[in-house]
Amino acid sequence: MIKKSLWLAGIIAAGSLFAADAAMAQEAPGKTAGDFLVRLRALGVVPADNADIDPIGGDTDLSNTATPEIDISYFITDNIALELIAATTHHDVKAKNTDLGDVDLGDVWLLPPTLLLQYHFLSKGVVSPYVGAGINYSIFYAVDNPNHGVVTDVDYENSLGWALQAGVDVRIADNWYVNADVKRLFLDTDVNINHGAVKADVNVDPWIFGMGIGYKF
Repeated sequence: MIKKSLWLAGIIAAGSLFAADAAMAQEAPGKTAGDFLVRLRALGVVPADNADIDPIGGDTDLSNTATPEIDISYFITDNIALELIAATTHHDVKAKNTDLGDVDLGDVWLLPPTLLLQYHFLSKGVVSPYVGAGINYSIFYAVDNPNHGVVTDVDYENSLGWALQAGVDVRIADNWYVNADVKRLFLDTDVNINHGAVKADVNVDPWIFGMGIGYKF
């Protein structure tokens, strides 16, 4: 009787473990089609800018900056996602080595909303790297002119550009991730200084380095 009871208990335990394994397989953690993944990152933005300035020559210098960023990814399949990124940055701007020397061009805010198509490797794994490519639309706003006599007006043209991305998500709980990410935006702008007396074709092309945390739901 005792042996039969032990056998019965063993069968029940094995059946319970099998059922638990099946349930875990059905509810496996990781990235899955239909999921949303929202991240909050801290960004370091490093413009790799260069410019053609006519007629005074020289080059531009946009300051590095740091800013928060929020993004949301929607998983079309377990591996393919669309990510929308929103952040805004503030930059001091100078023209350097011109015929007039170094010229302060004031400062400007830049809003480049970016949409990326991503491929996530090892989407069910604890460590899941990804790559992405997409487009950005860069909006220049809140221009603060220097008003120092040499430059009295600076106007930036909004522009459409490309974006590349690589990053990694590391799962720290079923729905929580830490994230590291790098992006390169290819964006340029036509700048009119002093109502067009001086014109510049500026390639801003920033590198964007980010670290943050994400939640999947």
